[in-house]
Amino acid sequence: MGPGRLSWSLLLRCRRAAALGAPRCRPLPARPLSAAAPLRAPLRPPGAGGGAPRNGPAGTGRDEEEEEEDDEAALEALLGPSPLAPGPSAQRVAIVHPAVKWGPQKSPLTTAELQIAEAVALVDTLQNWTVLDKIIVPTKNPNKKFVFGKGNFQVLTEKIKKLPHVTAVFLNVERISSLTKKELEGAWGVPVFDRYTVVLHIFRCNARTKEAKLQIALAEIPLLRSNLKNELSQRDQQRGGSRYIMGSGETFLETQNRVLKERELKIRNALEKLRRKRALLRAQRRKCEFPMVSVMGYTNSGKTTLIKALTGEAGLQPRDQLFATLDITAHAGYLPSHMAVIYVDTIGFLTDLPHNLVESFSATLEEVAYSDLIVHVRDITHPETILQKATVLSVLRNLNLPSHLLDSMVEVHNKVDLTERYKPTEENALAVSALHGYGLEELKQEIEKKILTATGKKILTVNINLEGPQLSWLYKEATVQEVEVMPEDGKARVKVIIGSSAFGRYKNLFPNSEIFIS
Repeated sequence: MGPGRLSWSLLLRCRRAAALGAPRCRPLPARPLSAAAPLRAPLRPPGAGGGAPRNGPAGTGRDEEEEEEDDEAALEALLGPSPLAPGPSAQRVAIVHPAVKWGPQKSPLTTAELQIAEAVALVDTLQNWTVLDKIIVPTKNPNKKFVFGKGNFQVLTEKIKKLPHVTAVFLNVERISSLTKKELEGAWGVPVFDRYTVVLHIFRCNARTKEAKLQIALAEIPLLRSNLKNELSQRDQQRGGSRYIMGSGETFLETQNRVLKERELKIRNALEKLRRKRALLRAQRRKCEFPMVSVMGYTNSGKTTLIKALTGEAGLQPRDQLFATLDITAHAGYLPSHMAVIYVDTIGFLTDLPHNLVESFSATLEEVAYSDLIVHVRDITHPETILQKATVLSVLRNLNLPSHLLDSMVEVHNKVDLTERYKPTEENALAVSALHGYGLEELKQEIEKKILTATGKKILTVNINLEGPQLSWLYKEATVQEVEVMPEDGKARVKVIIGSSAFGRYKNLFPNSEIFIS
C-alpha cells in the first residue's frame, strides 16, 4: 500500500473520530534522524521504579547504547518494504521501444535493436520476470503525452491487448511523467514501467548493505512525489469536497509533501552518518599509505572478474548480470614490486540512467574521488562498446573528479578471448581476458607505474649496517622487495618502495645511509 493511500485512510479515520467527538488528529512535528527517530515510551521519572538514568543529571541522561538502538530502529523504519516495489509475484512483460528515426534525440552510436536487447537484459536480471514480446515502434517525439503518433499508438494498443497473460509493459525510455503513465495504463490495462522504475527495482533486489538500501530509498522520493500528484488529481476528480485536513490548516498535498520531506531529511542524515564512518576508514587506510585503485565501467563489463584475477581472492563470486555490484567493496592485491594496493569495486553504469538515480548514489561514488588511480574496464566484444565508453566518461566527468584522475586513467579492453581478431582501437588501451588471465601482468605493471607517479612513492636501494635498526625500520615503514646480505662487510643492500613522508623520516633518522634511487 502506497504512502498516499495509507495517509488517506488515516485521515478518514480521523474524520470519523471527530464526528464521534474524539480529539482531532494533528500532524506530528518533523524530527531529524539524529534526534530520536521512532517514538518511544517516555522515560520513567526518578523514583518511579527501574532506577535512575545511568549517565547525566536525573531524568535527562541517555545511555549511548540506547541512542544506538534508536538509530538502528530509525534505520529499520526507513528500510522497510518499498511502496513502489512491483511485488514478489511473477511479471510477464511486453517491452516497447520508441525508435526515434531522426532529430537530436536519435543516438548515432546505437540502434533500436541494440537498445531493446539491453532492455531485455534488464528484465532477465529480475527473478520471476519474463519477456512476452519485444515491440519496436517508430516515433518522432517520445516526450509527447502518448509517446507515439495516433495511428501507431492504436496498433500498439491492440497488439498489447492480444498478448496472452501480459501483466506489465516496460516502456524503454528514461522517465515517463505521471500523466503519461496514467494515460498509458488506462489504455493498456496493465502497469507501465520506465527504465528508472525497472533499474530501481533491480537495485532494490540486489542491495545488501544499509547504505545501498538508503540510497535506493532516496532515489524513490521523486517517484513518490510524482505519484502523489497523480493520486491527488484522481481523488479531486472522483470525490471533490474539501482538500483540507480537519483542524490542521494543511491541504492533503501539503501534508503528504511534508511527510516526504521529513523522510528525505532522515535518509540524508543517515547517509551522512555512514559517510563519516567511511571517511574515518579511508583516513585509516591513508595512514597505512595503501594506494587505492577504483575499478569502474559499464555494468556487466567484467569489473569484479578482473579484480578477482588481480587479487586471487577466492571469495569474490562475479555474476553474469546487470548491476550485480551495488556496494563499494575493497580487495587487497599486490603489484609486481610486491607493493600492496587496494582495488575498489564500484557500481556499474548504464545508458540513459536518470540523473536522480546517479545523484542518489553519490555517497557511494564519492569514494572514487579519493582514489590514486581509475581503471576503466570495457567489454570490447559488445556491439555498443563505444557508446558504453562515452556513457562511463560522461558520468565520471559529472562527478567533478580531480583532473589528474581522469588524465591518468588506465583503459582495459576486457573479454578479448571472445574475439577472433582483436585490433586495439585506442593507443594506450591494454588487452585483457580477466577470465583466462591473459594480459594481467602487463596491466599490473601499468598500474604500478601510474601508482608510483600518483602517490610520489619511490623505489630505492639502501646500503645499511646489519647491526643497526635500519632494516627493521624499513620493514615496518616501507615495502621491502629484496635484501642482499654482504656478511664480510656486516652490511646489506636493501631494495624498497617507500612513500614521500616515510622517506623524509628515514633521512632524518639515518642521515649517513647510502641511498640509490632507481
